[in-house]
Amino acid sequence: MSSPKRRGYASALRAFLANEALGGILLIAAAALAMVAANSPFAQDYFHLLHVETGPVLAPAIGPMTVHLWINDALMAVFFLLVGLEIKRELVDGQLASPERRRMPIIAAAAGMICPAIFYLAITGGAADLRSGWAIPAATDIAFAIGVLALLGPRVPASLKLFLTTVAIVDDMGAVAIIAVFYSHGLSLLVLAGAAIVAGGMGAMNRFGVVRLLPYLIGFALLWLLVLMSGVHATIAGVVAAMTIPIRRSPGAPDHRDSPLHILEHALNPWVAYGVVPLFGFANAGVSLAGLGPSILVEPLVLGIALALFFGKQLGIFGSIWLAVRFGIAQVPRGASWAQVYGVALLAGIGFTMSLFIGGLAFPGNAAIMDEVKIGVLTGSILSAVVGFVVLYLAGSRTRSS
Repeated sequence: MSSPKRRGYASALRAFLANEALGGILLIAAAALAMVAANSPFAQDYFHLLHVETGPVLAPAIGPMTVHLWINDALMAVFFLLVGLEIKRELVDGQLASPERRRMPIIAAAAGMICPAIFYLAITGGAADLRSGWAIPAATDIAFAIGVLALLGPRVPASLKLFLTTVAIVDDMGAVAIIAVFYSHGLSLLVLAGAAIVAGGMGAMNRFGVVRLLPYLIGFALLWLLVLMSGVHATIAGVVAAMTIPIRRSPGAPDHRDSPLHILEHALNPWVAYGVVPLFGFANAGVSLAGLGPSILVEPLVLGIALALFFGKQLGIFGSIWLAVRFGIAQVPRGASWAQVYGVALLAGIGFTMSLFIGGLAFPGNAAIMDEVKIGVLTGSILSAVVGFVVLYLAGSRTRSS
């Protein structure tokens, strides 16, 4: 890695938005390719490839490592490491650094997670075998959503792009908490204690001024293995590790060139946006439609996820923003009309990556149920993307012509 003193770069948030835009478009393409592969003459090869055993048994609970497990449990831990870095940056030195700035994103994200969960439980009738999927529609896929915004160009004000990003980051915090609390099973307290010791050691390195990234990356790899073995989902290791990475504040300026967190975030961002997330989409979006008719769309699980993403997200986010403004708690993002705010609330219904990920945790090893999860997530996400795009396109036209 080159010396940071020789590098000058724009803020991590600006780089994040640029990478996520192209990454979101690649994610859409990867998901489409997965659907084509799963319904082509190569479908058997596609599904076989995902389940090829490629490693030892690292955790008895999940069995031998396969291509699919390496993607979902290892590469996605790197994705969550980046998510954790973004969360820490925003809390310490960014858009969530002050109570005033946190207020609206927290309100919108919380309502945008609670409402879809209520929709899902209401539509599925609280069925015992489906109840564990309540968190599937609670998440927002920032890469997919920013990718759609990128297609709209200057029709969407920068303040709204920033607002959607901060809401999604708060949303990610909630998703991480949900995964840790509700989707970790059969905990090994001894191994978990080992993971806590490693995390504590990484925190101590930060406290005593260690700024070289290599020791933290070694610690992250060891922490990942221990968390995987403990029964807590391995991706949580990424967020925990991110919280220990040192950061140097640079208020009102581009990122500090000597800040380990900013350096690591810039280094990881393109690999995650252009590699990890599209690969996850390709490995998880494929579902065979053979033998399935239109009636699959009215199955309680499919309907619950799709409608919760489309209606629950927009109601929660737009409704909470309207109420917050109405009672003087917060203000509409600068330069945005109410129609544009509604369009962004629609885009927040794109759950894709995180929704598919949580679906796999909610219904592990159940291929038939997971097919319904994928159809529900794809239906709700595509509907949110298309309607949100149309609303923002028309709202942007009116704004520009007025």
